[in-house]
Amino acid sequence: MSRFPLLPIENAPAAAAGLFAQIKRGLGRVPNAYATIGSHSPGALATLLGADAALSQGALSKADIEAIRLVVSELNGCDYCVAAHSMVGKMVGLEAEAMKNIRAGQASGQAQRDALLHFVRTVQQSRGTVPAGAVEAVAAAGYTHQQIIEALLTISLITFTNLVNRVNDTELDFPRPA
Repeated sequence: MSRFPLLPIENAPAAAAGLFAQIKRGLGRVPNAYATIGSHSPGALATLLGADAALSQGALSKADIEAIRLVVSELNGCDYCVAAHSMVGKMVGLEAEAMKNIRAGQASGQAQRDALLHFVRTVQQSRGTVPAGAVEAVAAAGYTHQQIIEALLTISLITFTNLVNRVNDTELDFPRPA
């Protein structure tokens, strides 16, 4: 059960109303994670949505972004985000078996993406400076510096939502992945 009260959308702060309308236009509804963030901190939700919008205009593919979100969410133990991004992953062309493998730390079936996900795992599990070899390997796989920076932004954004959902124990409103 969620620890932060989930306010009805119509009772949320006025600053969240436009954000919720934007989310509803894009997704057809306001998922519990966004409702929680926006109800309690419209500024945090605006920042998250703005950064996501910038990321969507970047150089990483939507499938790469969702694969990163799955890896990080799995490593962080965020069931909510694993479920949400498994659904979105399907929508951007990730196969169910590939997503299962991605979450398990196994090969996705796409060598270049696997190099990116290995890099993401290294970043997530490293303390201090990430080894130069990790950066060299993802670059050698064909990722540009721009894409590497955007992968780091993706890690940052999903880590925020992972933290919100883990602290809040947000009620799952997405199907659990197999």
